[in-house]
Amino acid sequence: MKSVIVLFAALVCAFQAAAQSPLYDFKVTDYHGDVHSLSIYEGEVLLIVNTATHCGFTPQYKELSSLYDEYHDKGFEVLDFPCNQFGGQTPEDMLYIRKICYHTYKTEFFQHQKTEVIGPDADPLFVWLCEQKGFEGFGEGPRAESMDKMLVAQDPDYASKPDIKWNFTKFLVSRDGTVLARFEPTVDMAVVRKAVEDAQIGRAH
Repeated sequence: MKSVIVLFAALVCAFQAAAQSPLYDFKVTDYHGDVHSLSIYEGEVLLIVNTATHCGFTPQYKELSSLYDEYHDKGFEVLDFPCNQFGGQTPEDMLYIRKICYHTYKTEFFQHQKTEVIGPDADPLFVWLCEQKGFEGFGEGPRAESMDKMLVAQDPDYASKPDIKWNFTKFLVSRDGTVLARFEPTVDMAVVRKAVEDAQIGRAH
């Protein structure tokens, strides 16, 4: 009987290990230069964002900060990855980026080293995120049309590719490491807020 219980426990552990999201295997570098595993966020709702300090969408930092302040104590994290690949709009070093974000937008959520999110040197985390949720368009409205026009001029086939298109692309991740949604920078932050609220209580997306 004891051997049966041991075998059952081993099978349960094996199942749990197999079921664990690949998200928690990725390692990232924080703004201090320290490397850590995303497994430290297991069980929390995450919003993973590539950001910029001089972009038309940079004011979204204020709304991201508001979300963090409201839900952090309930197990919510914003993971900020500054990136200089879109229009060269994050030229500063990390010390200056931190200063801008804190003093201008009162951000207190976790910030990482500047990160490449597209191209041959793209961080594996962002490659995986785009595999989970590819690009589905910028939606409607003047800003969406402007983004589409700009990117079509650079690459007529851009919309058929899953990679990140611009600053402030956001990936919402559930407590079990499932990528629930991707939000292009043109998506109203009210929509993002509603999705975060739903993820807090486990509603499907």
